[in-house]
Amino acid sequence: MKTYRCDEMMCNGCVSRINKGLDHEGIGHKVDLETKTVVIEEEKDYGKAVEILDDLGFTAVEQQ
Repeated sequence: MKTYRCDEMMCNGCVSRINKGLDHEGIGHKVDLETKTVVIEEEKDYGKAVEILDDLGFTAVEQQ
C-alpha cells in the first residue's frame, strides 16, 4: 500500500472523479477527503494511479 496526498482535492465531486478514474482502470484504492489522501492498494498500480490522478488535475505527492 502507498498513500498519496492530493492537495487539490476540495469536495465530494473531486472524490467522485478520482474514484471513477481509478475504478475504470481496476485500481484498488481508498479516497479520504478529510485528509486529502488516496491509498493505492497494490504496488503494480502505483505508477498508473499517479498518471491517472495527474490526468484528472491532481498532483499526487507520496506520503512517508
